[in-house]
Amino acid sequence: MRYSSLLPLAVAAGASASPSVHSFQSRANIVSDDSKLADSYDFVIAGGGLAGLVLASRLSEDSNTTVLVLEAGATGDDVADQINKPANAYYDSLTGSSYDWAYNTAKQGYANDRAMSWPRGKVLGGSSAINGMYMVRPNKAELDAWSGLLDGDSDAGNWNWDSLYAAMKKSETFNAPSSDVQKQANIQYDDSVHGSDGPVHSSYPGITFDLVGDWTDTFNAVGVPTVEDSGAGSNSGVFVAPSAINPSNWTRSYSRSGYIDPLPPRDNLAILANAMATEIVWKDQNDGNNKVASGVKFAAYAGAESKTVNVNREVILAGGAVGSPQLLMLSGVGPKDTLQNVGIDVQIELPGVGQNLQDHISSSVTYSSNADTMGNLYKSGGTSDIDLSFINSATAYINLTALMGADAADALKSSASSGLDNYLNSVPSSSDQVKAGYKAIASVVTDQFYGSDVGQVEVLLSITGENSVTIQVAQQHPLSVGRLYITSQSAFDAPTIDPGYLSNSADLEIMRAGIKYVREIATTQPLAGQLGDEAWPGKDVTSDDDIDNYVRNSIGTEYHPTGSCAMLPQDKGGVVDAKLKVYGTSNVRVADSSVYPIEFSCHLGAATYGLAEQAADMIRKQYNIPESTATSSGSSSTSSSGGNNAADNNNGALLSSPSTLWTVLALSASAVLTML
Repeated sequence: MRYSSLLPLAVAAGASASPSVHSFQSRANIVSDDSKLADSYDFVIAGGGLAGLVLASRLSEDSNTTVLVLEAGATGDDVADQINKPANAYYDSLTGSSYDWAYNTAKQGYANDRAMSWPRGKVLGGSSAINGMYMVRPNKAELDAWSGLLDGDSDAGNWNWDSLYAAMKKSETFNAPSSDVQKQANIQYDDSVHGSDGPVHSSYPGITFDLVGDWTDTFNAVGVPTVEDSGAGSNSGVFVAPSAINPSNWTRSYSRSGYIDPLPPRDNLAILANAMATEIVWKDQNDGNNKVASGVKFAAYAGAESKTVNVNREVILAGGAVGSPQLLMLSGVGPKDTLQNVGIDVQIELPGVGQNLQDHISSSVTYSSNADTMGNLYKSGGTSDIDLSFINSATAYINLTALMGADAADALKSSASSGLDNYLNSVPSSSDQVKAGYKAIASVVTDQFYGSDVGQVEVLLSITGENSVTIQVAQQHPLSVGRLYITSQSAFDAPTIDPGYLSNSADLEIMRAGIKYVREIATTQPLAGQLGDEAWPGKDVTSDDDIDNYVRNSIGTEYHPTGSCAMLPQDKGGVVDAKLKVYGTSNVRVADSSVYPIEFSCHLGAATYGLAEQAADMIRKQYNIPESTATSSGSSSTSSSGGNNAADNNNGALLSSPSTLWTVLALSASAVLTML
């Protein structure tokens, strides 16, 4: 049974539903003509994705601080409908389009030599514009372990649970579900652990299905507890997750709609789309032993004229787990052999760049079903805004003991821990520093996480298919690592991406156990009563060897790569320190999801909003930048991407005054509410 309401809940809760002012204002900060740029900016941000737009918004709050964002992708205005409607992530996805980097991995030897697709958002907002919108936070144990890997760095405390928890709350406006949706879906939450006035909305779909409510009861039946709120520091258990949905109009809430679109014109902020950062320019003179960046080269496309913008203070890399290490290597920062192989002069030998690459891997089991699903609703014409607000969000994080049983979990912990030294030969680096870093990270996983409540697999209910239900399982803390590296001097040539999937046998054991666990869940009531026969991989796949082969043939990315610019001590292969500064530089930082040295048992969106907020605060403190002498970013109540770019290149002039537009829109909204 589906539920829908006439009025979006957030309107009743006080969230504004005015679209046009943000729409006009936001265009003034997004420029399409690089001739309008200044010669230099205080901060040049390479990458206008999730983290880059957070940093741009926050740093430009001070009207005396100038900020430029270089984004390789387009604005997204032409595909606003595909971005804004949450369920279009399934039914009208931008993956595989020009708004997707559409990377592919190298053939994976432990996954039956398959090359796999690696979608990443190539548009303002980056992957936050095309992803599945989960807003689940890491566990306290994971963030504290990250901070603990920094070996007493005086800034390590910026990355523990207490610090990141505050930063994640700062980024968020939480909206509770409607009472009907909450009851039907078995949703529990604690609004005290969430933010109430941040730029990005965290909420729930406007409709749900009985299958979602059955999910929690089914896991409870096998002894898995319900998590009161996954944002409180422990997500081990079963729950229905919040998603990045704006319930005032049932649109995707992402870094552009939250941090950029609400802004009035800021003369000190420019966001240039279709501008690929191709190289960091270095000064001839060092700052002591450190290289100093003087600017960034960029170009619109391969073969286009290369241009340079100068930087007064810092270059901030925010290109994600692929783009940031790629740009460092193109700028002469990285493993010496990689740079020499393509004829790039070594500016800073930093062997960890592109190394320590980790990713969540996912597989699934599919069942036939006669139950009501989103897939059936969509097929029957359910395409209203509230219908298309539905996102798969029923999930569970299962620890190793619950997954395998105590004896098998203890055996795996012992074998995985004792096998780490042997696996060092498989780490794709000759650097002792990188190998030492791997040993430190893997020891955290085996010694701290394996024996704790921290989830080792995510189990996810997918009901977006027709007449079917799929249960996905994804490993959360891989011991397998890989690397990425450039193969030419051109930023427009994709790097080679080799994540090393399943190269550590412990990962295969966990995935095998995950498939078995999914099958147990599927035969447990009440969910079992909604499922028919197993359609894929099929009931004939039963032996461990059969399941292992299925895993090798079916795994793919869960879209959460990290570690390629790891925040670790330099003697452990680190790329950035706890200030996010690239080792060997005085004014280059990386501030995005590439810096996490360990995978978290969550999707990375919420954590990366927190990381970017924390980075902005650290930078402001270093330069004594006040927070709000320009109009600040608030929580955008509408997704305003799309439409005509009416204010682009108009020198900041609005087509109509903000106060006039607000008045008209307020009167219009009042009339509509009265009629309803």
